[in-house]
Amino acid sequence: MESFFDRFQIPVDVWLQHFVDWFVLHFRPVFQVIRWPFEQLLDGFQDVLVQSPPWLILVCLFLIALLSASWRVALFSVVAFFFIGAMGLWEPAMITLSIVATSVAFVVAIGIPLGVLASQSDTFWRVLRPMLDILQATPSFVYLVPVVMLFGIGTVPGVIATVMFALPPIIRLTNVGLRQVSEDVVEAGHAFGATKIQILYGIRLPLALPVVLAGLNNTIMSSLIMSTIVSMIGAEGLGAAVLRGVGRLDVGLAATGGIAIVLVAMTLDRITQGIGRSRRERAAMPRTASVRKLLRLSFRTK
Repeated sequence: MESFFDRFQIPVDVWLQHFVDWFVLHFRPVFQVIRWPFEQLLDGFQDVLVQSPPWLILVCLFLIALLSASWRVALFSVVAFFFIGAMGLWEPAMITLSIVATSVAFVVAIGIPLGVLASQSDTFWRVLRPMLDILQATPSFVYLVPVVMLFGIGTVPGVIATVMFALPPIIRLTNVGLRQVSEDVVEAGHAFGATKIQILYGIRLPLALPVVLAGLNNTIMSSLIMSTIVSMIGAEGLGAAVLRGVGRLDVGLAATGGIAIVLVAMTLDRITQGIGRSRRERAAMPRTASVRKLLRLSFRTK
C-alpha cells in the first residue's frame, strides 16, 4: 500500500505554501489595515488596566459585580483579584483582561449584527451556517497557523485569533433568540402599525436578550480560553506565565498561572450570569412587558 500511494503523491503542502507566500506578498497592506483597529483598542485597554492603581481596579470591579449580580459576587471578585495580585500576577491578569475585553468588543460588534441578519433571512443563514460549523469544528490550535502567517506573532495577532474562535456562539445564539420570539407578539406589533425596524428593536431584541446574553457569556469564556492558548504565538498575559512554567518545568509558576486563569474565569462567569439572571427576572412577565412596548409603539406610530 505504501508503494501504491508513493506513485500518487499530491503535493498539497507545497501548493498551500506557494499560495500563502503569494497571498501575503501581495496583500500585506490589507492585513496591516485589518490589524490597526485591533492594535489601537488593545493598547487603550492595556493602558487603562495596567497603568491604573490596583485599588481603583478593585473598586470598579466591586461596583460592576454589585450592580450586575450581587454583593456575594462582588466580594468574591475583589478577593479573587486581590489573591491574583498577591501571587505576583496582577499585570499579566490585566493584560489578559485587556485581551478578553478587546476580543469581546469586536465579537459583539461583528456577531450580533450577523445574528440579526441570519434571523431575518433564511438564505443568509444557510450560507452562514456552514462557515460557523467550520469555525467551531476547527481545533483552537489550528487558528494560530493562518494568523501567524498573515499577521505575524505577538499579542495583536493573538487577539485576532481569539475573535475568530469566540465569534460563532454569539452569532448562533442571537439568531436562535430572535427566532424564538413568539409570532403572536410580532403580529400584535404589526396590528399596532409598527414597522419592521420598530418590531426588531422594540419587541424581538428585548425578548431575545436573555438568550443573547447567554451567547455573550459563552463568548467571554471562549475568549478567556483562547487568550491563554495564543501565548504560544507570543501573546502576553496569564497564558504566557503558564507557558513559561511548563517550558522550564517550574511547577509553581505554571500552577499559579493556572489558578489565576481559573479565578478570572469564575469572576467573569459570575458577573455575566448575574447580568443574564437579572434580565430574566425583569422579563418574568413577558406579556405585560410586550403590551407596554406595543403601546409605546402605537403612540409613536400615531
